[in-house]
Amino acid sequence: MDRRSGVSQRLPISALENVLSSAEQRALRSRDSAVVARVADVYAAIPAMTGKFELEYEGEIRGAENIARELIRAAVGKIFTNYFANASFQPVVQWFEMGGELKVPVNASSAEYLAQLKKIQGLFEHLEALGVKPKDDSAIVASAAEFILEGLWAHKRINRSEERGYFADGRKTPEPREPRESSSGRTRRQFN
Repeated sequence: MDRRSGVSQRLPISALENVLSSAEQRALRSRDSAVVARVADVYAAIPAMTGKFELEYEGEIRGAENIARELIRAAVGKIFTNYFANASFQPVVQWFEMGGELKVPVNASSAEYLAQLKKIQGLFEHLEALGVKPKDDSAIVASAAEFILEGLWAHKRINRSEERGYFADGRKTPEPREPRESSSGRTRRQFN
């Protein structure tokens, strides 16, 4: 970034304001007792971030939004490593590998989100590393648990999509396909 342009100061200020705004809106809509930012709120701030990017040719090809998403994912991964470098998340990963999925509506309250998060085996065992206790306010616990899931996603241990939420990759090997037969009974060559 060019220090003279002022972008280096405007971008984090604008992003922080948008993160807080997103957290406040969610807390008001769901009537939560506290306003607590989550990683999802950082993603909600992407439009504020991308408007401040000054991209060169290669960056323009990839797109500002993709770059912003990669920056957030990398930042979460780095912070996650700082807290959990030696932690084993195998029970959490196995829960997803055995078919577990977590998809919570955007307008869900922290209590509803927490109820869904509690289904994930082994997730809450790691909250104390973040200074969070399971008995803390539901908004704080939900935010910490979401951070762990985002960290696992950043390290490619589980998957996440906007449509499905958090899930495990099915990594099934494709079954060999039989060649198609034509109406004359002869095998046709496959082109795709």
